[in-house]
Amino acid sequence: MDFPRASLVSAVTPIEHLPRLSDELGISLHIKRDDLAGTTMGGNKSRQLEYYLGAAQQARAQTVLITGAVQSNFVRTAAASAAKLGMKTIVQLEDRVPLTDALYGANGNVLLSRLLGAEVMRYPVGEDEAGADAALRARAAEEEEAGRTPYVIPLALGNAPLGALGYMRAAEEILSQDDGFDVVVVASGSGLTHAGLLHGLRQAGHRARVIGSCVRRDAKQQHERMRQVRDALAKMTGTATIQNEDIIIWDGALAPGYGQLGPAAAQAMAMMAQTEGIILDPVYTAKVFAAVPALVARGDIRAGERVLFVHTGGLASLFAYQSALENAFPHPET
Repeated sequence: MDFPRASLVSAVTPIEHLPRLSDELGISLHIKRDDLAGTTMGGNKSRQLEYYLGAAQQARAQTVLITGAVQSNFVRTAAASAAKLGMKTIVQLEDRVPLTDALYGANGNVLLSRLLGAEVMRYPVGEDEAGADAALRARAAEEEEAGRTPYVIPLALGNAPLGALGYMRAAEEILSQDDGFDVVVVASGSGLTHAGLLHGLRQAGHRARVIGSCVRRDAKQQHERMRQVRDALAKMTGTATIQNEDIIIWDGALAPGYGQLGPAAAQAMAMMAQTEGIILDPVYTAKVFAAVPALVARGDIRAGERVLFVHTGGLASLFAYQSALENAFPHPET
């Protein structure tokens, strides 16, 4: 792929077998530890940012601008990665989540972004991707007027899906480690991780079922978004590998909505932590792993199948969700 790339993920992230959960669920369950990818608490966004920041370097950008939810792992990882590459970061935080406690607004990724030297701006709407991008571009124009070269990492559909290239590479990495999986379970939000992984596997001729677990939109909306991302990725790369029937979406743990911890996600967090000692986050990975026991129970993942769960990181946000976690896991009476 002839796209500029900044080297941010310097090592292959491990695939680990989860023996106790495998026994409990009646499958052969493995985990791709992309929570270890990149810098400053890692995560899947590091793989996406290799291509956005590669383009920024090619443009000789001095300032990177990015938008996301208040506790966005993407903006925090962008701030860390840009700092490593010698660029200033402006992060825009959108009011997507109806949480108002002080920890949510100031701890976790917000605190880390400030520590990393990012300038923080706010956008008061949570479901207006085009408006959020426009606000970033207006701020980028101010950077240009001040004599600096900006680079905007956009959010809305209609932009080149550069971030998906990171998970096309991840697909190659996974197949080099183990090409025997029947099912891969991954987050489906912006669609870039999901589409990139699916595109990469199909391009290599691998037919594993890739199940995207919704973290932001319901299954119907996410199906449509994935088709649009699929088409944009095919146009950008010149290769079309994903058929409509390849796009499998599950939204059973989405409730009560983006960035909010519901019962299915809380149960998944407890199951993973108390069985394998691995921590998930309430926004993405808990909602993704929740798909595994649910789909085993209804027979969509069959007994004995080899399943890969992609852990995309996000653990910094745990420290902003103390109130929600204490409600979900109350202290036992002593």
